[in-house]
Amino acid sequence: MESILLAPPVAFVVYLALVALLSGFGRMLAGEVRASAAKTSTYASGEAPPTRPAVPGYRPFFLIALFFAVLHLGVLVLGTGDLSGMSGVYLVGLMVALLALILG
Repeated sequence: MESILLAPPVAFVVYLALVALLSGFGRMLAGEVRASAAKTSTYASGEAPPTRPAVPGYRPFFLIALFFAVLHLGVLVLGTGDLSGMSGVYLVGLMVALLALILG
């Protein structure tokens, strides 16, 4: 019986039923819904919203994320390999790729 309950599809259905039960219970406890402008507006702590975006975009984030992904996966591949000439070639290629990412 325990092995059946631990099977991923069965556990998923059990958790889904538990979430539906808790969600329904929470809806019963909640008050009635009244639409208002305050509920649909963005909270800005009483300050005027900024006129320009705070973040210029996702490009700097993706460059840093790609840098660390290449770095960590490269070190993982080097760590699982043996010490050979091909590892040195791979390391030089990894350094060139990281340098290209740094210089943009």
